[in-house]
Amino acid sequence: MRWLIADIGGTNTRCAIARPGGTVERLETFRNREFPGLDRLLASYLGTLPPGQRPDEAVIAIAAPIRGDEIHMVNINWEFSISALARTLALKRVTPLNDFAALAYALPVLGPEDLRQVGGGKAMAGAPKVVVGPGTGLGTAGLVNIAGRWQAITGEGGHVTMAPSNEREAWIIALGRERFGHCSAERLISGPGLAFVYGALNSGTTLAPDEVGARIEAGEAAALEALDVFFQLLGTVASNLALTFAAFGGVYIGGGITPRYVAQFLTSGFRPRFEDKGRHRPFLADIPSWVITADQPALRGLAAYAEAHAAPAA
Repeated sequence: MRWLIADIGGTNTRCAIARPGGTVERLETFRNREFPGLDRLLASYLGTLPPGQRPDEAVIAIAAPIRGDEIHMVNINWEFSISALARTLALKRVTPLNDFAALAYALPVLGPEDLRQVGGGKAMAGAPKVVVGPGTGLGTAGLVNIAGRWQAITGEGGHVTMAPSNEREAWIIALGRERFGHCSAERLISGPGLAFVYGALNSGTTLAPDEVGARIEAGEAAALEALDVFFQLLGTVASNLALTFAAFGGVYIGGGITPRYVAQFLTSGFRPRFEDKGRHRPFLADIPSWVITADQPALRGLAAYAEAHAAPAA
């Protein structure tokens, strides 16, 4: 049994073949802008497979809300029907997942070598887990064990209203409201958000996210300060999720930004902020938190989901 798995972002799509046992092979990365639509991209990938190795089913992760057959992506002008995609690609079944659902399904199969713990706490077997990750946007998901099977709980948690924990953050959020009207968590905890925080702390300096990243890599003090504020804000959102889910299975930090700055993250204000919940401080102190450092964790989550939900043999 083989499955086509694909992690479809706003900029890139990563395709692979999954086999039982969590094996992921024939990984290829595509630039979305080189294709008029997802059907053409996936057809191009399937066309590279040797005869007899074409899968009959697909499980795909999409950076968009999943609300039925019609998918409208947010960061690229792609719209498509899941059922039409299956027909076009001659697949028996195409299962769509939110991109952070795919990441959530990876959590039970990640090992110690795939993670870096920050702070204390010890995971409780079978307890809920949560994952949150800043990248182009801010994704969130929960993972709960129901009758022995893990089930992802997804939503648009990145768009909750951002709450300040001190006067400096209240000022930054006020600037966010002036700019955007509603200052969601994603407005500050994302690539563009990091650039906004940097500008707020530096007299409105306007830089692209990549430029802020370059200044962080160069060790600029102002950029490192902005990164620490960014991680503290992430600590607020992560602890809110941990409280909401009673996530004694752990909090996992994914996305494209935090794994890039693991050294800074481990010494940042993230964990002190995570635990700073007044009378619930002991509750949060018992919940472990990790940075996901694994390569292609979403594809591993898709592979795990595909095997767990495989159609019965005819």
